[in-house]
Amino acid sequence: MKNKFLTLFVTAIFCSCFSFAQGDPKLTEVWTPEPIKVQPGKTNSDAPSDAIILFDGRNLDEWVSTKDSTKPALWTVAKKAITVKKGTGNIQTKKSFTDYQLHIEWRIPANITGSGQARGNSGVFLAATGPGDEGYEIQVLDNYDNKTYVNGQAASIYKQAVPLANVCKKPGEWQSYDIVWTAPRFNEDGTIKTNGRITALQNGVLVQNNVEVNGITVYIGKPYYKKHGAAPIKLQDHGDPSEPISYRNIWVREL
Repeated sequence: MKNKFLTLFVTAIFCSCFSFAQGDPKLTEVWTPEPIKVQPGKTNSDAPSDAIILFDGRNLDEWVSTKDSTKPALWTVAKKAITVKKGTGNIQTKKSFTDYQLHIEWRIPANITGSGQARGNSGVFLAATGPGDEGYEIQVLDNYDNKTYVNGQAASIYKQAVPLANVCKKPGEWQSYDIVWTAPRFNEDGTIKTNGRITALQNGVLVQNNVEVNGITVYIGKPYYKKHGAAPIKLQDHGDPSEPISYRNIWVREL
């Protein structure tokens, strides 16, 4: 009888070990914690249920002047879009953000003039780190049929990363950016701990693939980091002589 029980015990251990060796699917199942439920929009332009709406076509209540954050943004709101009002300066969000997913749509005017960088120039700054144009810029420009330096064309991380493709639409048509921003982290002494990263899609096409940025955007010289925390999102009044561009459907999801 003892031998019989010993045989059954050894057989059970063997079967258990054999099952583990063969890969029991239950051993790798994770049930908790469950992801939060988010209701997606009806289209890719529509904000999901957990998004913060930065512009819904009605007003600039979520924005202020970059020149003076105590004053309202002075760009024009008409036909459910914001249009740059030349000479009024950049605008930025009232709220500050760290890591996020941003959706924003933009349009170059159909009657655009100029060439190179002077053809519908604006920009989306993912973190407005100072009173000037400091921050991390995704370029906005008409490059449907307009050549410029490739690290300064639309969808570039300005002066840092060339887009993977030129997917610009004709002037007069709405275009979209979907951007995932991972903010840089800093040591207590202000030195960089981990660089910021950007993944971006233009019109549904991947144009920046988890690119590591080397610091804030600068026009002359090399990018550099300076310590900052959560920061506003900024839109640029570039001030070039061409027709101003417009934005709409702006929302953000904090990550």
